[in-house]
Amino acid sequence: MKNESKSYPIEKLSELLKGNLIGHTDQMISEPEQIESAKKSSITFIGHKKYIPLWEKSNASAAIINRSLKLTNPGPNKAFIAVDNADLAMAQLLDLFTPPAIQLYQGIHSSATVDESAALDEGVCIGANSYIGPNVKIGKNVTIYPNVTILDDAKIESHTIIKSGSVVAERCIIGHYSILQANVTIGSDGFGYRPSPDGRGIVKITHIGNVVIGNQVEIGSSTCVDRGKFSSTTIGDGTKIDNLVQIGHNCKIGRACLIAGSCGISGSVTIGDGVVMAGQVAVKDHITIGNGVTIGGKSGIINDIPDGKTILGFPAVEAKETLKQWAILRGLTKK
Repeated sequence: MKNESKSYPIEKLSELLKGNLIGHTDQMISEPEQIESAKKSSITFIGHKKYIPLWEKSNASAAIINRSLKLTNPGPNKAFIAVDNADLAMAQLLDLFTPPAIQLYQGIHSSATVDESAALDEGVCIGANSYIGPNVKIGKNVTIYPNVTILDDAKIESHTIIKSGSVVAERCIIGHYSILQANVTIGSDGFGYRPSPDGRGIVKITHIGNVVIGNQVEIGSSTCVDRGKFSSTTIGDGTKIDNLVQIGHNCKIGRACLIAGSCGISGSVTIGDGVVMAGQVAVKDHITIGNGVTIGGKSGIINDIPDGKTILGFPAVEAKETLKQWAILRGLTKK
């Protein structure tokens, strides 16, 4: 639901975004919106030339545009705010128009269970029916939604948010200012099994490690991060992980990585800093992916990848090679 109580003149928004104002509108702006769905009180954004034709039919009174598009005529009583990067500028506006945070129970809800040995810093909020186990440490201003489970000896650093249905298993550590969306599992057993000596069954390998998550990490709904077999599965500061991602035991994921939905990362994979992984990528166990690597959607990674490469395909190779192969195959089908 949009917050209708906030509205701003176009000059104020242009000043906030440090943009160049082109044209003018006297309409107060009360919401950002997609160009097709915008109302008169909306501001939209045009980050690519393919959206320019939609502007003429849009009801929006203003648009954030990339300077590179060189648009000069927004139309009567309409305005453009020209910026270097329309996507980042729109992100600023979304922060400005964000509705107030939901009103959770302040303090500890009467139905929550908090072990007497747990240590809670000031400003901690714990929602209904949550469980906080023995020797858990929770830092300042942590928010725990209803129906969250935090098991023995776990540590949650300050200003972190853990949403409903999530589980933080024993001895796991979550850094400062991190967010766990709904139904995240941190520290489940790794998928470790071997055939039994007599060949008649399967032996489960116990995992006694933990998970250590850095600061300002966000983990999407229904993602699972398995605990290490011996030591820790780790996720570096600033990394953002989408929904429905599986991260196997003893993985080491670097700083400021982006991992999109439905990726599957097998055990003992090392991922460098600044890696971008599109949706449904599958990574074989014990692979090393270098810093700054970009991996296209549905790629299968079966070999190590050096720093800075762009990889695509199944099995994945350099993107330009994959695209060349696809072009050849398309040519064959036309003959």
